[in-house]
Amino acid sequence: MSKDSRSKPYTRNINHSDKWQERIAQVAYRFNKQYQNQPFEVPDEVQAMPIFREWTTGLLNSRIVSPFWEIAQPQKKQHCLDIGCGVSFLIYPWRDWQAYFYGQEVSNIARDTLNSRGSQLNSKLFKGVELGASHRLNHPSEQFDLVIATGFSCYFPLDYWHLVLLEIKRVLKPEGHFVFDILNSEQPLAENWAVLETYLGAEVFLETVSKWEKTIKTAGGKIVKRQLGELFELYKVRF
Repeated sequence: MSKDSRSKPYTRNINHSDKWQERIAQVAYRFNKQYQNQPFEVPDEVQAMPIFREWTTGLLNSRIVSPFWEIAQPQKKQHCLDIGCGVSFLIYPWRDWQAYFYGQEVSNIARDTLNSRGSQLNSKLFKGVELGASHRLNHPSEQFDLVIATGFSCYFPLDYWHLVLLEIKRVLKPEGHFVFDILNSEQPLAENWAVLETYLGAEVFLETVSKWEKTIKTAGGKIVKRQLGELFELYKVRF
């Protein structure tokens, strides 16, 4: 693949008849800007919000990150798929877990960063990152022991997530687990965070926990464990 094709924004892998194309591209663009340290144009009233100042200093991320490993730690020799992985393999202790890492991303910047550095970090465990959306996983059925998806569910409506859950069910082994987080709309930080993210370029959907749990159940999932954070609620699901 040429260098030029790698640097193009996330559009070429999307089926142009896919109704989710515009939203996926919007989310990809928002995170590409962040990974490239490009400035965001945010109105003064949003810049005055405490949550914006925490975001710019990096303090916010430590408060809202979802520690998926606390309810579903990857195990040695397990095959794990991290959807919307960002640069997960570079910042989390995959070498300690000794689990095989596969990624899928909508951000071509994150994809390229991981693919260029992941194998250098550990060529045995790092299995590469695909560019693609969550509802179309570029993997065969029943391949993974664990699927992870944290930090992005709120950018898509529940009917999209119904498709995602069915895809995850397809790629999981029968005994496998799915761990992901939802934005808990009842948390005090939720509305201000939704405002911030909207101005950073990606609209947020504030859904109730009961609607999320109904969506999980409709897709054939059973919640086996949950963990509430300051903003996001982690779920461990089995199909």
